[in-house]
Amino acid sequence: MQITPVILSGGSGTRLWPLSRKELPKQYLPLASDNTMLQETLLRLKELKNSTDPIIVCNADHRFLVAEQCMQIGVKNPIILLEPVARNTAPAIAAAALQLLKLSKDAILLVLSADHVIKGVEALHQAIKIASSQAQEGKLATFGIVPTEANIEYGYIKSSKYNSNGAHKVEDFVEKPDLKTAKFYLDQGNYLWNSGMFMFQASVFIQELKRHSPEITKSVYKAVSKSIKDLGFISLEKQAFELSPSISIDYAIMEKSDNVVVIPLDAGWSDVGSWSALYDVSVKDGSSNVFKGDVIGKDNTNTYIYSSHHMIAAVGVDNLIVIDTPDVTFITSQDKAHEVKSFVEFLEKEGRNEVYSNRKVYRPWGWYDSIESGEHFQVKRLHVKPRAKLSLQMHQKRAEHWVVVTGMATVTNGKKTFILNKGESTYIPVGVTHSLENTTNEPLEIIEVQSGTYLGEDDIIRFEDIYGRIIN
Repeated sequence: MQITPVILSGGSGTRLWPLSRKELPKQYLPLASDNTMLQETLLRLKELKNSTDPIIVCNADHRFLVAEQCMQIGVKNPIILLEPVARNTAPAIAAAALQLLKLSKDAILLVLSADHVIKGVEALHQAIKIASSQAQEGKLATFGIVPTEANIEYGYIKSSKYNSNGAHKVEDFVEKPDLKTAKFYLDQGNYLWNSGMFMFQASVFIQELKRHSPEITKSVYKAVSKSIKDLGFISLEKQAFELSPSISIDYAIMEKSDNVVVIPLDAGWSDVGSWSALYDVSVKDGSSNVFKGDVIGKDNTNTYIYSSHHMIAAVGVDNLIVIDTPDVTFITSQDKAHEVKSFVEFLEKEGRNEVYSNRKVYRPWGWYDSIESGEHFQVKRLHVKPRAKLSLQMHQKRAEHWVVVTGMATVTNGKKTFILNKGESTYIPVGVTHSLENTTNEPLEIIEVQSGTYLGEDDIIRFEDIYGRIIN
């Protein structure tokens, strides 16, 4: 019986980034290695026996980024299922299960999150083997992490002390405890961290969902039945999917069913819920430092420094987390790193614009970085991927000046289409139809200078768009 990995990549997960709610979610970033966390999730399944191409459930806004990251590591035929709105894990898994049942009535789902770190791949595969046997017997299997400390950031699973072929019957799911309770759980020896990873037959899952949460089944079934396939993606029907309750799989099924087993997993797992957690799972130098990006350090200890866009120099610091992005520099001690969320909530109350906007914005064709802005002007750096194209569009309130700094651009400016090479430029007046395309196999970079009375992203009238975005 074949196993189909279902990778949940729809939500932003626990916030790591200091300020912006629009910052790219952590699963799409190379935080724990040179690959992104989504790529690491897929790569650790590479040698898994009897596995098929994965189903990746993600936000529609990230579809091209997901497709590109799959292509980079040789995952050629993923099923990319697009959520029109976020509805938590139960509806997301239901959509994947119903989609898979179109292809196979005997399908087994291996449900994983895209933003976990798991160091022990062999141990993971062994646990999957045990869970697969349980799934074939009609069980709902979950993976419980063998705890290494009295952690108050995770929910716990109470398991029976007796096992059958490596699986234990689940006696209870419990919420995140206080420290005293967490220490009690650790002493008992049969409490495991709730990993949020699962394995079951698609048909069994849907049967259990109908029994315990029929409103989810009804809504998601309609969303899958009315889904649209376009440009290689499957888009769930929005109106039906929105009607589904937003609820986790634990609340929808696992806590209600008497058919759940747990497989203990001891494999160096972390859900990377904070920068200090990321520090814990990262490879450190001889002074217990982790430096990412352009970082120069001297006499530092126990410190994590992340630089995304320029050099950071640090001398003689200890026990710090330093995160530098184009939008903000965030500095905290290791033991206070988890307070990012409350800090963001404070800034929201203060009405700070940084919470809702950030410099680097990803688009289907690549990304742009807002370098500088002032009254009636804005400067952006545009990165256009090979064989990508911006929409044919027009602006009513701004003019643009494009300068090619890398690559070769195919430009439509009014009625003319022409080539711009490195160092060449063109001016696009207000109200003139224009487009930008990279027809080569190399990246294209443009410096765009905007000038006008209004420079917002909503001043775009689209006429043609290969990515299916709204045409005015």
